[in-house]
Amino acid sequence: MTLYHFTGIKGSGMSSLAQILFDSGEKVQGSDIEKHFFTEEPLHERGIRVLPFDANNIEEGMTVIAGNAFPDDHVELVRAKELGVEVIRYHEFLGNYLEKYTSVAITGAHGKTSTTGLMAHVLAGNEPTSYLIGDGTGRGAVDAKNFVMEACEYRRHFLAYHPDYAVMLNIDFDHPDYYTSIDDVFSAFQEMALQVKKAIIACGDDENLQRIQANVPVVYYGFGSENDFEARNLEKDTTGTTFDVFVRNEFYSQFHIPLFGDHNVLNTLAVISLCEYEGIPATMIQEQLNSYHGVKRRFSETIKGEQILIDDYAHHPTEIRATIQSARQKYPNREVVAVFQPHTFSRTKAFLENFAESLSGADCVYLCDIFGSARENAGELTIEDLAALIPGSHILRTENIEDLKAHEEAVFLFMGAGDIGKFQKAFEEVLV
Repeated sequence: MTLYHFTGIKGSGMSSLAQILFDSGEKVQGSDIEKHFFTEEPLHERGIRVLPFDANNIEEGMTVIAGNAFPDDHVELVRAKELGVEVIRYHEFLGNYLEKYTSVAITGAHGKTSTTGLMAHVLAGNEPTSYLIGDGTGRGAVDAKNFVMEACEYRRHFLAYHPDYAVMLNIDFDHPDYYTSIDDVFSAFQEMALQVKKAIIACGDDENLQRIQANVPVVYYGFGSENDFEARNLEKDTTGTTFDVFVRNEFYSQFHIPLFGDHNVLNTLAVISLCEYEGIPATMIQEQLNSYHGVKRRFSETIKGEQILIDDYAHHPTEIRATIQSARQKYPNREVVAVFQPHTFSRTKAFLENFAESLSGADCVYLCDIFGSARENAGELTIEDLAALIPGSHILRTENIEDLKAHEEAVFLFMGAGDIGKFQKAFEEVLV
């Protein structure tokens, strides 16, 4: 049996794929830096070996799956080449793997992880479903018929996939270290659209997605009356959101979701649209929605005494606005405190004023130092540049974490794609 070695196994997609292969009976191990990441916890639970990076990890006979963040001159990939060991990039391996199933690729600038988790959960109520979520969660179902996956547009990696269905949530400018403009991003999605085999489910409220051309049906969903699937009559409260779904202007069914914010209505509507297209009854969809508990780092709540702490991956202005809106809906009478850590210098520079505008929707803002990445670990900006654009904001470091205690009975939004979790952990410790 082939041993699959993952170079960069703690990466969110890599961890998920390793879990899927392990669940499917394959031999799996991997390597990464020794710093702890939440994505490694499911690996340890399964007993998957996680080693420090080392050329000696590579042996003849294994297959190396390489994370996209690691260049060809990485010590393990160099050794693999010396030994004649097969090396395949993560997105290429995944593109081949999904051919075994009815595949659903979830893509978009925002909402991929949440929608992938929800889609997998709902489809699993109908048929065995394997899934790969970008929060480091993956599961291989026995006798799986469906494969639901998060498909990232970064560096056009999703062009390695030829899925049966593509769910396109939105097109927005992000990854400024790679994409040059919104038109550049659109061109990637347009190319992806031409690779879909059965149908595209797309948000018709997004002007860019209205321009998509495809060789398969494009089914549109959204709040606008021109969509094939339309959400109407939204009722929001502290338990979630109830809404009616109309299919081509005819009432289909009413749904309730234990989720908050307009973005979650749209994500759910995308799932409903695909399920109806596949002939799954509305009653079964609602049953699965009732038992859905979300995905990691997406509005994940911890209650400490009178304080509510929310961990969220939001790292783009659009996502920050959505997270604040969700908090306002669920906790309408509480002060909303944003604790934000920008992710990558290029993104911070590109969206500096947008970050300031979106964060200003909170009652109080605390800013943490910019978190670099494997691609860039320095830049010309500092967190003070963002703080200067947000009146009354504060710089937060773990040494002055007690400053947050000045807010009583608040809801704290710890937002970011880096190691923002260390600030929440430090705050939890002083709350004990």
